[in-house]
Amino acid sequence: MRARQLRAWILARGAETLDEMTDLPKTLRQRLGEAFVPLASRVVRHQHASDDTHKLVVELVDGKLVECVLIQDEGRRTACISTQVGCGMGCVFCASGLNGVERNLSVGEMVEQLVRLRNLAGPSGRSRSRLADEVDRLTHIVVMGMGEPLANLDHLLEALAIATSKQGLGIGARHVTISTVGLPAKIRRLADLRKQFHLAVSLHAPNDELRTRIVPTNDKTGLTDILAAADYFFERTGRQVTYEYVLLAGLNDEAHHACELTALLRGKRAHVNLIPFNDVEGLPYRRPSAESLQTFVFVLQRGGISVKVRKRKGSQIDAACGQLRRSVLPDPG
Repeated sequence: MRARQLRAWILARGAETLDEMTDLPKTLRQRLGEAFVPLASRVVRHQHASDDTHKLVVELVDGKLVECVLIQDEGRRTACISTQVGCGMGCVFCASGLNGVERNLSVGEMVEQLVRLRNLAGPSGRSRSRLADEVDRLTHIVVMGMGEPLANLDHLLEALAIATSKQGLGIGARHVTISTVGLPAKIRRLADLRKQFHLAVSLHAPNDELRTRIVPTNDKTGLTDILAAADYFFERTGRQVTYEYVLLAGLNDEAHHACELTALLRGKRAHVNLIPFNDVEGLPYRRPSAESLQTFVFVLQRGGISVKVRKRKGSQIDAACGQLRRSVLPDPG
């Protein structure tokens, strides 16, 4: 009974201290306080953009730092969470992997990101009482923060089981998107579980030569195996796969790249999410021109490919993954 009460206070009602759990006996709260805290992480940086995007840098119990983001738009409250400290995939444009991967996050560390984002003020900006039943719920989860989610799949699945449980955060599985750079064996394993999660594959190039330049781990997988695994995911789950494509000026944003991408995806139940690059200090890549972006979209649409350009949210607050964390990390020099 007490465990259910604790769970409800943290997951449903947003309590961040034991003192807020007023229906627990005071003596029990005192005893629990000698050894436990409801949330073990600590927010060390919180930025809030004018478009109502929030970004947190969270310090874990071992001092490691991760990022998570709350995106609020048209009634949706979407949490973007991390699965690893750093990232080992080495995508050349990504700030998350500049220092490599340090470790996987635990189940609790992923759930705490969701709880901390959920506990932020709602779109109106009003302050709210964590003791009330009016906690602004999260509506969606995107696992697109720091790290490669499928490299920490077991812990991620446990965290999502809590997030989608009625006794947890109550978020529908169809409102969860897992992003991956493309680990074929793990994609197939996820498909066999037949969960109703969405899958987003970070493609970034229409051929192996260019993709290996942008995503170095591609030399161990290759587009053929990745696309076959994504097709298998669709066959097993019936869920359309999204292909994410970060546009880098002069590298992968030209019309002939769009033609190649069209040929690669033609005939598949697929959607392309184009993401104009967010400039990152210390990296040589730049955002594509408006003309290049418009041409890329036109070529894909002409070829019958479903495509959308991702809205640029949180650009004022270093919302590209890993940027804000790097500003908080101590200078290695």
